[in-house]
Amino acid sequence: MPKIVRFYEHGGPEVLKIEDVEVAPPGAGEVTLQVKALGLNRAESMFRSGQYVEGGEFPARLGYEAAGVVSALGSGVTEVAVGDAVSLIPPLSITRWGTYGEVATVPAALLVKHPASLGWTEAAAVWMQYVTAWGALIEIAKLGAGDTVIVTAASSSVGLAAIQIAKSVGATTIATTRSRAKQDALLAFGADHVIATDHEDLPARVHEITGGKGARVAFDPVVGPMLPKLAEALAPHGILFEYGALDLEATPFPLFPVLGKMLTVHGYQYKQIVADAGRLERAKRFILEGLASGVLKPVIDRTFTLDQIVDAHRYLESNQQFGKIVVTV
Repeated sequence: MPKIVRFYEHGGPEVLKIEDVEVAPPGAGEVTLQVKALGLNRAESMFRSGQYVEGGEFPARLGYEAAGVVSALGSGVTEVAVGDAVSLIPPLSITRWGTYGEVATVPAALLVKHPASLGWTEAAAVWMQYVTAWGALIEIAKLGAGDTVIVTAASSSVGLAAIQIAKSVGATTIATTRSRAKQDALLAFGADHVIATDHEDLPARVHEITGGKGARVAFDPVVGPMLPKLAEALAPHGILFEYGALDLEATPFPLFPVLGKMLTVHGYQYKQIVADAGRLERAKRFILEGLASGVLKPVIDRTFTLDQIVDAHRYLESNQQFGKIVVTV
């Protein structure tokens, strides 16, 4: 029987168990995937600890992303064939599908035959970060040349993806990071400006960089006390995307900056793109073209093996990483 990661209660990384589990054959529209690598996401840590927007049923599986080889087809599947090398766009439900393990049952419609130039590790690190960033910045905000975007938690995989995507359309990027430790790495990566928020006044620096105009877009998974600062840093009619909750402190709502500058505060999930066939097709086209040209390239911080899944989650929660954490199988 294949080894599968499951957990029976909410808690820290130690609740994750590797078990021998009989996996049912794929249902209609599904395939069985022999997993070669899987990418870790902060959402999985939040789901495991019981702090996610979606609840689970125990024993629960985990995992949004994977790359591997199709080994069995459910009824009605025509998108892929047995033996295809594919990577998975994160499905709409983490409770129904999970990828942590040697085998995963996944929806065929969300599998992509990724460029052959990508190895398993890179292929497992593509879709969550690029679909999330593309949907907010390109599809909704229509980011382009002349725009300035603030990217918070910029050393995360989604933050780095946002920088790459924004640069690809000619926008100016202002990356934020708490300490100065990652400033040089972010500048070397391609961020136009980097603000260390523990040491610098975020709104003042943004207005200095933009000549007093403010940024048109902010892309933020942090919230907490960061939210009012971002609102102050935005230009009139700016848009602020909130796609996470990394800071568990109370989040004061910046009523007067929002009203005074007529800002849009947009609660955002990648699901807004995956649930819409037209949007998803546009995302896939943009991302595959960027991967093929080299404009988009996943940054892998560190890899772990499946039997190190607890250590991998501990490292994910340490916030030390610069880019994606990948587990090889």
